[in-house]
Amino acid sequence: MKSSTLILLKTLTWLVCLWQFDLLVYGAVTNNLGPDPTANIELSTGYTTLLLLIILLAISPLRKLFQPLSWLIKFRRLIGLFAFFYATLHMLAYVALYANFDVRSMLTDIASRRFITMGVLAWLLLLPLALTSTTWAIRKLGGKNWNRLHTLVYVAAVCGIIHFWWQVKTGVLSPLNLTISLAVLLAIRPVLAWRQRRKSRPAAA
Repeated sequence: MKSSTLILLKTLTWLVCLWQFDLLVYGAVTNNLGPDPTANIELSTGYTTLLLLIILLAISPLRKLFQPLSWLIKFRRLIGLFAFFYATLHMLAYVALYANFDVRSMLTDIASRRFITMGVLAWLLLLPLALTSTTWAIRKLGGKNWNRLHTLVYVAAVCGIIHFWWQVKTGVLSPLNLTISLAVLLAIRPVLAWRQRRKSRPAAA
């Protein structure tokens, strides 16, 4: 891929990933975040986090299934960092707008409200992935260790989906599309691994 094309695509990626943030900022400035601004911020940042995580997890299968899409690997780090960015906004919205920076209240919520427990766990799983997203971290950890660590993104995504289901009211199916998408990506992972092992076997004499 030409460098000019890559720069253009990365610029578009930035613009698309920042779109939801821009909408929230505009809504806050114009006082147009709906009847419950805090809930709107929490829902939009949480949903965007999960959506970006699923897009991130789709990159490797797409590259393996369709060789011409191998260039997608160049966008994995950027999308992953944006997912952590929205996850952090989601967390900060809870800390500032719901808990009012009250540590005791937050600890009580984490201990007693299971959807908050699961949300905090998902964020904590994403934290080391964001911190080790640099080239320096890859060199320090080594490729194999880095890859093992970053498989935590699957666990974080599952925790995020569970957090979403536990947060919505009974009968609300808004997390369903994301859940199906993640389930497909999890199901295809061992299939692609088996396919790769089969290809790497030496041909029979």
